[in-house]
Amino acid sequence: MRDGLTGARHAVYFAPAAMHPLSEAGARWLGTQRPAREGVEQPWRYRFHATLRPPMRLREDASAAEFETAVRALAARTPAFVMPELAVGWLGDFLALRPVVEPDAGHPLHRLAQACVRELDAWRAPIDEAQIAKRLAHAPLDAEQQALLRRWGYPHVLNRWRFHMTLSNSMPQDAALRGRWAEAARRHFADALTAPLACDALCVFVEPSPGAVFELVRRVPLAAKA
Repeated sequence: MRDGLTGARHAVYFAPAAMHPLSEAGARWLGTQRPAREGVEQPWRYRFHATLRPPMRLREDASAAEFETAVRALAARTPAFVMPELAVGWLGDFLALRPVVEPDAGHPLHRLAQACVRELDAWRAPIDEAQIAKRLAHAPLDAEQQALLRRWGYPHVLNRWRFHMTLSNSMPQDAALRGRWAEAARRHFADALTAPLACDALCVFVEPSPGAVFELVRRVPLAAKA
């Protein structure tokens, strides 16, 4: 890569503005300089967010600046919008903030996530067979997810995408433990979730090297509300 970030991964996230109560609550839950509690190490590394364009390595002939220019172009033609109401819930084995009512395919949130995948894919380095094999060994994928992985570099995109802001590592099937975590999270986020929330920016995050903490490098405002 021409910018020198060999091995870096770039992602586009939804993240509340720094001064929003939800951002502050998320930082306290996950921690900032270090994980705030045992059991949040993975979401702490990825930061408090919801994925729109999953982490990807850029093509060898592309630069981070060029990728950010593409993100700005997408943001400039996307009006800001009100976010769905969120609540603490489970997505598989992960505790997360999720929409109370799952938005349909026509919702601006779904359309934005699809645009981030489709319109930014030209900057993604192709996935190779070794990466595919590693992903398949990590977790079983159905036929549709395998097709998405090969085409878009990630299996949980487009119609298999679900908005979520992860709050825990993968948790064991222990009802009592899960109940304690969920109740603690509901208390922690209760006030923050009452504050009006908008999707008003695309947030570019970068993992500088494999296993490093993701860093917010650019917050790109969306267009004024339609």
